[in-house]
Amino acid sequence: MNKPILGSLGRNIQTLRMAKGLSLSQLAQDAGLAKSNLSRIEQGDGNPTLETIWRLAVQLNVPFGDLVASVESPLGENGVQVRLIDQGDGNPRVDVYWMSCAPNTIKQSEPHIAGTTETVTLISGKLLAGENDDLRYLDIGKTHTFAADVPHRYQTDDSWATLMMVITYAKQECAKQDDTKQDLLS
Repeated sequence: MNKPILGSLGRNIQTLRMAKGLSLSQLAQDAGLAKSNLSRIEQGDGNPTLETIWRLAVQLNVPFGDLVASVESPLGENGVQVRLIDQGDGNPRVDVYWMSCAPNTIKQSEPHIAGTTETVTLISGKLLAGENDDLRYLDIGKTHTFAADVPHRYQTDDSWATLMMVITYAKQECAKQDDTKQDLLS
């Protein structure tokens, strides 16, 4: 990731961490990171993986999109690129992503916030996707919805796959959701 992207991501993480009253040490410990690594990420000097960003989102109890909302270019690693297309502001919260997976890629995802589901629609290529114990093969134009609060994965064959991913978070108490959004806007 380039410096402006890292700086924006770091500011978002720090703002959310402080709004929740978490120390750097506590968030780092909860997310399984070294305190020095989290500090570098918040300062825009780290190089976090997508999984690290997801773990931070889960520990901060916010949608992944809240951390990457101001990042305009795709985030990627190990043959997978993800870009936030749009964020809903309703309840439940719905975020839409574009995702591209290189040939012969296995993208293992850790559980997201409790109650989260993912709906994927395959645009091109071939894809195996879903909960680890219930993977589904998708053809172009096909859609699959699965629980994302359990380990899940995406797997390609020998061709590229492009998909739209809709992440729907569990319905929240309105006051709690409004407070989090207000913290990011201020």
